[in-house]
Amino acid sequence: MLPRSLKRLLVVSAFFAWLHCLFVCAQARFSYLHMKYLFFSWLAVFVGSWVVYVEYSSYTELCRGHECKNSICDKFQKGVIDGSACNSLCEKDTLYLGKCLSAKPSNQVYSGSWGDMEGIIKCQMEEDPHYDLGIQLEPRKESASFNRPTKGTSMEKFKEMVFSHLKAKVGDQANLADLVTLVLGVADSNKDGQISLSEAHSAWALLQLNEFLLSIVLQEREHTPRLLGFCGDLYVMEKVPYVPLYGVSLPWMVELWIPASLRRSIDQWAAPSWPRKAKIAIGLFELVEDLFHGTFGSFLMCDVSAAGFGYTERHDIKVVDARRIVPEAAFQEVMRERRCEEDSDCMYGRDCLTSCDLTKHRCTTEVTQPNLAKVCSTLKDYLLYGAPSDIKDELEKQLYACIALKGASEQMEMEHSLILNNLKTLLWKKISHTKDS
Repeated sequence: MLPRSLKRLLVVSAFFAWLHCLFVCAQARFSYLHMKYLFFSWLAVFVGSWVVYVEYSSYTELCRGHECKNSICDKFQKGVIDGSACNSLCEKDTLYLGKCLSAKPSNQVYSGSWGDMEGIIKCQMEEDPHYDLGIQLEPRKESASFNRPTKGTSMEKFKEMVFSHLKAKVGDQANLADLVTLVLGVADSNKDGQISLSEAHSAWALLQLNEFLLSIVLQEREHTPRLLGFCGDLYVMEKVPYVPLYGVSLPWMVELWIPASLRRSIDQWAAPSWPRKAKIAIGLFELVEDLFHGTFGSFLMCDVSAAGFGYTERHDIKVVDARRIVPEAAFQEVMRERRCEEDSDCMYGRDCLTSCDLTKHRCTTEVTQPNLAKVCSTLKDYLLYGAPSDIKDELEKQLYACIALKGASEQMEMEHSLILNNLKTLLWKKISHTKDS
């Protein structure tokens, strides 16, 4: 099989060869004016065809839901995996993959329906291995093979496996046993009080994923969509009505030509009223609190872009993409071993940067910016636009103080708590008497 990129090159080369031949052969028979019209007509056809071809190729590369379903259902029918969504996906056909929302071929995302419930279906596809932080934090190769735990593993041994894995991920927490209990409760998909080998295969594969782990850690806090079911490492999450946090999704051809200033104006115009934006922001600040020295350790937000968050009809914040919200303990362990020549070598995701120790050529483990500073940077323009005049100056002052927070500062925790409380109090006082609260 030829690679897709080589196929494209051959198609383009053949087209231009044919076009050149047409031009030369017809030159003797047509006037210059006719040739000019003919050339530009064919050029328009070519450009249009090329756009359609690129869009179709991108879609077929990004959207491989049928492959994902076939792979999962093959393993389910062989008894390798099991889960609460397997029958509906593979036998009853009541779990339906709808619109493709994938941004990467390895992470298949679809809107869909499960009976009368709407959901978001996520499936992991294998890709060529890359030796970077993302793969080390989410080892896809192991989870995709569904070969752990092995046959004959006792329930007690599986529990020990889960405990050791979680300890490596979130650190040695005093209440780690409670987290293990939560995970095992989810693993028992048919709620019969036992975990079969096929259920254990699914649970172990899912446990490698940051997003699945976070949904367990925060399931009582309602900042993440509910986990509706799973089969292998395919899982179904509650659908969040409004995504992204702010902004309007436009066709990519429009994005290419629209000025940045106009884009910002469109995004602000489409945003909710200011009191509702304030409520959404308070929810995001509460999420930061839950992730910063939370019940089961600290987590780092390594991509704080609007696309990773959404909100409900009641304007409650929801994390819709938690792949880059990573346990701090696991992050530090990986960074400790990462080689570097400069600070930029110590970046994970879009927003987690540490510094490079040039004496050892190893990355340090402390991020330069805490979660709160990144959230404030994302919210600044969103919150200041349309803010009531009586609090706008103070709000701006607090947001800039928040953005200036440094991760390695001796007083960081105290400053973090003070600024977080100030921002929540300022916003809440302004909206607490309104219906939007």
